[in-house]
Amino acid sequence: MLETPSEPVNAAGDDGTPRPGDSYVQSFARGLAVLRSFGAHAPAQTLSEAAERAGLTRAGARRILLTLQQLGYVESDGRQFRLTAKVLELGFAYLSSQPLWHLAQPDMEALVREIGESCSAAVLEGDDIVYVLRVPAGKIMAINLGVGSRLPAHCTSMGRVLLAGLDEATLTQRLNRMTLAAHTARTLTDRAALHAELQRVRAQGWALVDGELEEGLVSMAAPIVHRSGRVVAAINISGQVARTPVTQMTQQFLPRLLATAQRIEALLRAQD
Repeated sequence: MLETPSEPVNAAGDDGTPRPGDSYVQSFARGLAVLRSFGAHAPAQTLSEAAERAGLTRAGARRILLTLQQLGYVESDGRQFRLTAKVLELGFAYLSSQPLWHLAQPDMEALVREIGESCSAAVLEGDDIVYVLRVPAGKIMAINLGVGSRLPAHCTSMGRVLLAGLDEATLTQRLNRMTLAAHTARTLTDRAALHAELQRVRAQGWALVDGELEEGLVSMAAPIVHRSGRVVAAINISGQVARTPVTQMTQQFLPRLLATAQRIEALLRAQD
């Protein structure tokens, strides 16, 4: 049984952001905001750009960037700052603490060899999915994906499996605040329709998304369910619809995908 903390959790502001206090270190949160301001959209930034993207003053961003530079996570040419490879230690610390994915990789690799399509695993993080493992069969997307890549949950097969795994109250709350951006003309952006689709996914135990994230891309996902009944992750297979029609995905690949998910679930139970 979990113990109740002896000190109260800090109240949140009107926007839901935690207020500074004994259980919320604002300077640390600001440091993470600066780290997150870098990415494919901004691989190098000036001090002013980092401050604007992180929502900080120039003085605040400067102190954080210089601290990160001294710690080796950031480098600078005098004008622009860039992340260093040391940042990877932070992400790989998560992966190394989750031995399931090292155990699951052989099963996913076997599935890729069998069907000739890519297989990935992801977890839900906010309104996105985050890739924790990917076994490619070749380049099938204009989007470059790797471990740590994020995609919107509402229009991806793994995202729909993960959202469908939430309890109804949490799902409704999540949908009400999500931004349902249209990535193609086929993207489902109506909340009621998406909610109905997620209920269907929950009932059938898998999801298929055809051309909603990228034109011509078809993807199918299955949940990874903990023995407690909680959906902890999802795996998918994806391909080009011109080469892999939807009927082939559901008739030939779905049974193999579900079987792989069940084997990974058995590995998860063995780890508990």
